[in-house]
Amino acid sequence: MLIGTLAVFTGSAVGRAAAQEVIDLPGDDRQLDAALDFDEVYRVGSVLGEDWEQFGNVRRVAFDAAGQLYVFDKQTDRVIVVGADGGFRRAFGRKGDGPGEFRSPDGFAVMRDGRVVIGDLGHRGYHIFGADGEFERIVRMAPEPGTARMTDLLPDPRGEAVYSAVGAQMLSSRSGTTARTTPPASRPVERLTLTGDVAIKDTVAEGWLPPGGDPSGLPVGGRPSFDYPPRQVFGPMMLAAVLPDGTVAFSDSSAYAIKIARRGAGVLRILRRPFLPTPVTDRMIENERERLAALAAAGRGPRMVVNGVEYVPQVSRLDRVGVFNEVSIVRGLRTTWNGEIWVQRRGEEPGDDAGPIDVLTMDGRYFGTYPAGAIALPDAFGPNGLAAFIEQDEMDVETVVVRRLRRASRSP
Repeated sequence: MLIGTLAVFTGSAVGRAAAQEVIDLPGDDRQLDAALDFDEVYRVGSVLGEDWEQFGNVRRVAFDAAGQLYVFDKQTDRVIVVGADGGFRRAFGRKGDGPGEFRSPDGFAVMRDGRVVIGDLGHRGYHIFGADGEFERIVRMAPEPGTARMTDLLPDPRGEAVYSAVGAQMLSSRSGTTARTTPPASRPVERLTLTGDVAIKDTVAEGWLPPGGDPSGLPVGGRPSFDYPPRQVFGPMMLAAVLPDGTVAFSDSSAYAIKIARRGAGVLRILRRPFLPTPVTDRMIENERERLAALAAAGRGPRMVVNGVEYVPQVSRLDRVGVFNEVSIVRGLRTTWNGEIWVQRRGEEPGDDAGPIDVLTMDGRYFGTYPAGAIALPDAFGPNGLAAFIEQDEMDVETVVVRRLRRASRSP
């Protein structure tokens, strides 16, 4: 243990221990000013706009190296490409069973050259589209036991592969055809090579799997299917992001500890700030129950797809998955194209994910912190300081706002 609940994994993809450097960052925040740092470039999305920008459910956004914005609209199952000037370029994708058509799309990644990868559990594969939006091929998912789950796909900046963090927030799932015979022991960060007919998995690092929860999924063939237990309320999220050289930054514990891992070497470095997780009290649990009930009543909250059906988790999640014994600190993680790591901490309330945002680098420099409420954690970063934010007004109209960070490179 280092700070709070922090498990240290030293195993790598080849099973050997990796030497780890621990860097302790300052405990006092150095304030950054979002109003000075960001300029708005354009915004798209309006009920009164063109047909292409009447978004229904913007699931993910991303940039290519030319600064084009890619918007994945889950409601219409299509990708809209917006030019660097904010104008419409093209759209592609639709439901169906044919080549390049989707059954249950969710994972979404854009390569630097404009190629698009879309994970589809319905097809059990990854659709690959060219930079012109034309369908190229499908790469099959490798068969594996237990429930098939889709989490965020993170593009490898070098191309030909995507990363995913097993145990991260689930976007969709499908019942498996064979049972997992042994329970999982970790939440790995994996690299999926997409050059062949079937995706090839390679473990980059083993993330900590907290105890607790029911590890058995739906029975398959009369046998229990041991699967990843759902994250307990207030428990540590599995968060990952990819740096420009393919190195991975991830957070897997309730402590403030950002782990830097590389394929073939495992975890090389841990970046820490001296913030202690807060012990959970009965009052915290009751407040969270009331908050989840209000979100459910408003039809809001995290959405996921199970066997093709989308739903919003209800307040019963508290009773179903249980409560972790302390409130985790790290709530969000992104990386920029020039190598910064943006870490969002918890807010004032235990269930508040929109706390301050720290800006770090993988070598352990701390630039500063945006105060809570000053700016949201960007949903995607792009070249030359571009950042995209998915926003929703009081009428649930979705807009994607593109801003530019004035100083694409900084010094502390």
